[in-house]
Amino acid sequence: MTSQPKFHKQNFSQSQKPNKQNFTQSPNPHKQGSSQSANLSEQGSAQAPTPSPSQNMGASQAKGLMVLGTASSVGKSALATGLCRLLTQEGYRVRPFKSQNMSREYYSLASGGRLATAQALMAEACCTDLQPEMNPILLVPRSDTGSEVYVLGQYWQSLAAKDYYQVKSQLWPTVQDAYQKLAAEADIIVVEGAGSPAEINLRQDDFVNLGLAQRLDLPCILVGDIDRGGVFASLYGTLALSQGHGGDHIKGLVINKFRGDPAILKPGLVEFEELTGLPILGTLPYLPNLQLDAEDSLSDQEGHFSRGQREASYDRLADNLRQHLDLANLLEIVNSYHG
Repeated sequence: MTSQPKFHKQNFSQSQKPNKQNFTQSPNPHKQGSSQSANLSEQGSAQAPTPSPSQNMGASQAKGLMVLGTASSVGKSALATGLCRLLTQEGYRVRPFKSQNMSREYYSLASGGRLATAQALMAEACCTDLQPEMNPILLVPRSDTGSEVYVLGQYWQSLAAKDYYQVKSQLWPTVQDAYQKLAAEADIIVVEGAGSPAEINLRQDDFVNLGLAQRLDLPCILVGDIDRGGVFASLYGTLALSQGHGGDHIKGLVINKFRGDPAILKPGLVEFEELTGLPILGTLPYLPNLQLDAEDSLSDQEGHFSRGQREASYDRLADNLRQHLDLANLLEIVNSYHG
């Protein structure tokens, strides 16, 4: 009999290896091309929680944390939103950021510009005003191959996808300036990636996923959706394809949308940490019926929700993270970076 080839462990960690413990899920779309009011507090009477005095992290520039996902709809936006609320409750000045977002759903700013729905909700979870810098590039799709491009909330031009990628690099200074403006007024910036960082055809001039992490020197956490199946394969494949292309910025992993007995999952978590050299920071239970307006075309929820409903959902997300995420370890990772 011929022996089977042995699969060797791959250590994806390039720095000190932290520890482990828990994270969350995503929202839903409205009608195509719908716009929402800039005043997020227009509905309901619920009051946003008052943050405790800022625990400035000892630098004039904010620390950053990037949330990446193995695919669309794995829960990046919900996780980032939950982090915004949780860190705000912990007393940090928090701002959301997504360099480029493709969405038919957006909020109209008081200035007349547009901000992607996800970043508008994250700003509300941070108890802060909406700013166009939170989403400097918004792509509003008008066909399968073309979008209207908004820069800092203002219409720029309509471009086919191939034409956009030819001029995309021109927008990097705007993205960088937007991030720096937010960094000057915050302790922590929660940065959301888009789609998957393992889209190898989109690496050139990337400033949305790991390319942004490299440019701004940001630590990243990678989220996988166990509810759809194949979570270990999707995490491992993303890590493998990211090596040599900013993958060393990924410092921790999160299993999202878990249903079942944690004891049955635990041996897999232990083996996967050994296999990759990265800590699993949390296994987040599935959270049904989050009442947050969504923007992802793959989402199947509907509706515009009241302020009270949204506030309750932000708190549910934060409570889920507080129970199932190793926040101390996560903040240790954040503090280890200069960006």
